Amino acid sequence: MGLPFLNRQAKKRDHVVAIDLGGRSTKAVFLQRKGEKLSLVNYAIVDTPIHDKAMSPDLLAEHLKGVSRALDNGHARQLTLALGVNETLFRQVEVPLNLTAEDLRQVLKYNAKAYLAQDLPDYVFDCYFLPFKPAPKPAEGAKPSPANLKTKAMITGMKKQAVDELQHAIKNAGLIADQVVPGLIGPANAFELAEPEAFLCEAVALVDIGFKNSSITILDCGEIALNRVVAIGGDQLTAGLAEAMGISYLEAENIKIGMPTEVQSNLEALIHPLGSELRASIDFFEHQQDKTVAQVYVSGGTARSDFIIHTLQNELMMPCKTWNPTKTLQTALPPEKTAELETALPQLTVAVGAAASGF
Repeated sequence: MGLPFLNRQAKKRDHVVAIDLGGRSTKAVFLQRKGEKLSLVNYAIVDTPIHDKAMSPDLLAEHLKGVSRALDNGHARQLTLALGVNETLFRQVEVPLNLTAEDLRQVLKYNAKAYLAQDLPDYVFDCYFLPFKPAPKPAEGAKPSPANLKTKAMITGMKKQAVDELQHAIKNAGLIADQVVPGLIGPANAFELAEPEAFLCEAVALVDIGFKNSSITILDCGEIALNRVVAIGGDQLTAGLAEAMGISYLEAENIKIGMPTEVQSNLEALIHPLGSELRASIDFFEHQQDKTVAQVYVSGGTARSDFIIHTLQNELMMPCKTWNPTKTLQTALPPEKTAELETALPQLTVAVGAAASGF
């Protein structure tokens, strides 16, 4: 599922550079198709210049240049850019089965309120239709009405001015804008690539813990059944730990991952709100669909802490684990990157998922 606000692709690429613009760090991957396989050629994690506001086009251009140099992507210039929840809108709605993608874009352009419950002037929209699933067979004697048939669509939007500024920044960085996509679809795309059997056959929860926010996505046999964003992220955990212990933010960040036993009680209390939000989301899905979520898969920089994963597992009383978004990829990494890959994996989920939409 691509959902690009901007899509210049005339044909599928044999390589994709994808950059996930995170709040604290920017993650990038360089994927290449080799026969029937995809290969991870390189990756990079670079500090984001500013954390509390959007970057200007000029600053973003310089940042993208730096990320491109760190990625060492040679002559690869086409870029897929994944953006966070503050820059993008994402909704799932029901639409008439006979509505085309172009028709839906036109409706959204002139009357977004019809489907999104709010006016969104000067927005750029895209949509993705899920495969149609017929409703249960009607009662004997009842006649189904084709005009009333509905299908599900995922809609994403972004301010046109912001899209224009992104294109300007990407061009000034010496890159070519292939796609701009919402980062929210990254975990689902990456999970389909890494765990195809679980993606198609199970109900699972994906939790991506970002800097300021965390996304909760429940997949039901290959379909996004629920998607939420909660204002709890790694920054809140680190800041809360620093305040509780009377230490600096940097010290708290290092302790959060390394986790000396004396700080575990402080962190447990900070993780509780995220566990509660996740529990509420899973309970809602299970009640609505009469299905059980089999497992929780956690990603994001904070997921590098085993203690945090175990705390969530105890909170939810169900299996929680980190996962490898590059599991099915071949690797052709520089030696120094190979040694660091295992530590970096939880942070690469959105970037890998964004790249997957480009092939």
